[in-house]
Amino acid sequence: MAIPVYSFTGFLDSGKTRFIQETLEDRRFNAGEKTLLLVFEEGEEEYQPEKFSASNVYIEVLDDQDAVTLEELDALQRKYKAQRICVELNGMKTISDFYAKLPDSWVIYQEIMFADARTFPMYNANMRSLVVDKVGGCEMVVFNRVDSSVDKMALHKIVRALNRRCDIVYEDPTGEVEYDQIEDPLPFDINADVIEIQDNDYALWYQDISDDMQKYSGKTIRFKAQVARPKKAEKDAFIPGRFVMTCCVEDIQFMGFICQWKDADKLTLRDWVTVTARISLRYHKMYKKMGPVLTALEVVPAEKAEQDVVTF
Repeated sequence: MAIPVYSFTGFLDSGKTRFIQETLEDRRFNAGEKTLLLVFEEGEEEYQPEKFSASNVYIEVLDDQDAVTLEELDALQRKYKAQRICVELNGMKTISDFYAKLPDSWVIYQEIMFADARTFPMYNANMRSLVVDKVGGCEMVVFNRVDSSVDKMALHKIVRALNRRCDIVYEDPTGEVEYDQIEDPLPFDINADVIEIQDNDYALWYQDISDDMQKYSGKTIRFKAQVARPKKAEKDAFIPGRFVMTCCVEDIQFMGFICQWKDADKLTLRDWVTVTARISLRYHKMYKKMGPVLTALEVVPAEKAEQDVVTF
C-alpha cells in the first residue's frame, strides 16, 4: 500500500511549523488518519498536538536528517501503523538526499516550500544551491511576512527562474493571502526574425502555440526535435516533436506538429533534427481541424538533446 508523504521545506523560521500545525488542526485535512510527523528542524515555535483535530498524530523529532536510514523510517511507520507521513525538513540539508532514503512504499504527494519574504533574497544570494534545491521541485512556494517593503517581482523572478510550474503565494503579517498573478514572460523572443526555441523550452512553446495559434501565423521558428512519421502522413510530411511530461511519468506523450518537407520520406524514426520552418494556420486532415502546419526551410541532423523528456 502506498504511503503518501507531505513534504514541507524551507529555511529556519520560515513558517513551516505554523503551517503544519494549522493544517493538522483542520478537519478537512486531518479527518482521523494515523499520521506520522517527522521533524528534522526545531525552531522557536513548538507544536501543540492538543489542538490537532484528532488524536491521531505521532510526532518524532529526529536530530540528523543526513544520518536517518531507510530502515529507521520504515520502522517508525510500522511502529505507529501510520497511513500517511508529514515531514518538516531541515532547510540546510539537501532534499534529494533525504528522498533517496525513503522506503519504496512512501510516495511524495505534495511538496511545499516556505520562505520569509524579507530574508529570501539574501538566502538566494549567499546559499543559491540550497534555494535551487528547495524551489526546483516544489508545487507551491509560500512567502510570508510580506509587507509593503517587499518587492514581489524580485521574489517572483527568483522562483520562476527555477520552477515555472509551481504556485506562488504571498501572505502578509495579518494572515491575508494573495496568489501570484504576475504574467511570466516567454523565454524566447516571439518577435524575432527566427524564433529560437531552446531544448528545455520546447514544452512551453508547444503549450503557448496551442493556446494562441494565431500569434504564430507567418512566423519562422527553429527548434530541435525527434522525427515521427505516422502511417497516414503524406510522403512529403513528418512530425518533428518531443516527448513531454505534463505532470507524471504516466502522462508522457509525443507532442509535435505536421511539417511539410520535400525529403521527409528520407528521415528515420526517432532521429534528432534541427528544424527551421515557417508556420501557417490552416486545416489539415491529420488534425481534422485548423492547426499549425510547418513548412520546412531547413532540416539538418542534430545532436541528441540532454534531456529526452521535457516538462512544463
